[in-house]
This record gives sequence, structure tokens and C-alpha cells, in this order.
Amino acid sequence: MSNIDPILLLSAIIIVSTPILLAAIGELVVERAGVLNLGVEGMMITGAVCGFVVATMTGSPWLGFAGAALGGALLSMIFGILTQLFLSNQVATGLALTLFGLGLSAVLGQGYIGVKGPVVPDLHLPVLREIPFLGPVLFRHDAMVYIALLIVLGVWLFLNRTRMGRVLRAVGENHDAAHALGYKVVRVRLLAIAFGGACAGLGGAYLSLVRVPQWTEGMTAGAGWIALAIVVFAGWRPGRLVLGAWLFGGATALQLALQASGGVQIPIEYLQMAPYLATILVLVILRAGRAPGSLGRPFHASS
Repeated sequence: MSNIDPILLLSAIIIVSTPILLAAIGELVVERAGVLNLGVEGMMITGAVCGFVVATMTGSPWLGFAGAALGGALLSMIFGILTQLFLSNQVATGLALTLFGLGLSAVLGQGYIGVKGPVVPDLHLPVLREIPFLGPVLFRHDAMVYIALLIVLGVWLFLNRTRMGRVLRAVGENHDAAHALGYKVVRVRLLAIAFGGACAGLGGAYLSLVRVPQWTEGMTAGAGWIALAIVVFAGWRPGRLVLGAWLFGGATALQLALQASGGVQIPIEYLQMAPYLATILVLVILRAGRAPGSLGRPFHASS
């Protein structure tokens, strides 16, 4: 443990947690609208390959992130159309979306395995980055780290300070009552699903363009499922979502640091299990908030 630099560890926590945070904040909006989309993993891996392919072809990581958001949103619309217009089972459709996304990404990424993508530069903050301790921990990251936090803040403001946010929450709590008041339930839910898909795509692109950075099949490695768990841990509240993402990021960064240091004689398989075990333990110990009343229930316009 003495070989681990605390500054590097804390900085790594923020980097590791960013893709989880992006995917989780999108899923939080989807679930607050009353929809349960278990296809987050599939949308993340699709965003990862779309972002990497676009960034490699254009030489622009920012076009790559845009392509990832678009790819994730388009894939989410398959789920949205099937569940909101054809009223298919949300759980089964979400699981099928994950399997489809994993297969699609493998096909799209065949020619890009081992290819090096464009570098995503750190955001230059000349004064803040020189602050002792806080500078290297908080202010020497790429722009997507701060964009992710701004998205969380924007979602909090949207849900709690805007009329449309209150409409979305009303749809999620009781879609029949919202429909009786004249709100367009299906439209609201489709928009929420598209936003969730775009955020999941951004999270996937962060893995392939920043954290790794290269394309590898199955590189999300369960990140989408962790994002789903963190939404429950957060009680469907954006503020607690950040803490949940940092918790998982901390467990992941710590196990990677322990592997690199070689100072702890623990089998590598146990270290790799640690972040997922930590997430499960937190979910068991802490009581989650109340889920939206209409979560996972199909909406029948005639009802």
C-alpha cells in the first residue's frame, strides 16, 4: 500500500468513474420517466465502437463523441419503439438490446482492433491545475470529465426547476394521471429514452477514446450493469449518483493500483472482483429511495 501515490489514485478515481456516471445519469432520466431499460450495456458498447470509428476516420475525438451519442440514441430508439409503441416487455427487450449491441459492436469494430485513435487532450486550466494536491486531482483532466458533471447538474436542474422536468416526473409516477392531464406520455418517454441512449453512448466512447484508449471487443466489461445498480443506489437522485459512481471508481482504481504495486499478495481474480462486490454490498446495506410509481409498467393510451 505504501507504493500507491494518493494523488494518482484520487485522479484515477475520477477518470474511472466518468463513463459509469455518464451512463447512469442517462438511465436515471429514463427511469424517472417510468421506463426500465436494461440495455445500457449494449448502448455503451455501441457508443464505444461508433465513437472510436468516427474519431479514427475524422481525426477528431469530439466528432467521435458526437457519433457515439448518436449511435447510442439510435440504438435506444429500437428499445423505445418496441416498448412504447408495440408495448413489448421492457425487461426482455432491454436484455435483447444488450445482446444486439454486443454483437453489432463486434461486427463494426472488426477492422479497428489494435488501431490507435486520436488523443483527447486535457483541458488546460493554467491557474487551477497548479494548486497543490487539488490541482492534479481535480483540474488536470480532459473536458469530458467536466462535461459529465455539468450533465448531472443540468439533469438536477431540469428535474427540479423546470416545467418539463416536472412533467417527466409526473409521467414516471403515474402515467395514467399524466395522460388524463393532457401530457404526451409516449413522447416524453421516447425523448427520455433517446437522452439515456446518448449518455450511454458517451460513456462508451469515453472508454474507447480516453480510458483505454483503443477498441477492444467487450471492453465495457459490465459497466452498463454497474450503471443500472448505481441508479438504484442513488435513490433516483442525481447528487447521490455522483457518489455512487465515485464509489465504484474508487474500488476499481484501488484494485488496479494494488495490481500495479505488487505490494499485496492477493490473487488477481479477487482484486478484479472487488469493485463489483463493493457495489453489491452497498446496495444490500443501504436502503434505496422509492422507485417511480410507473417504473416498468407499459402505458396503454386507451387506459
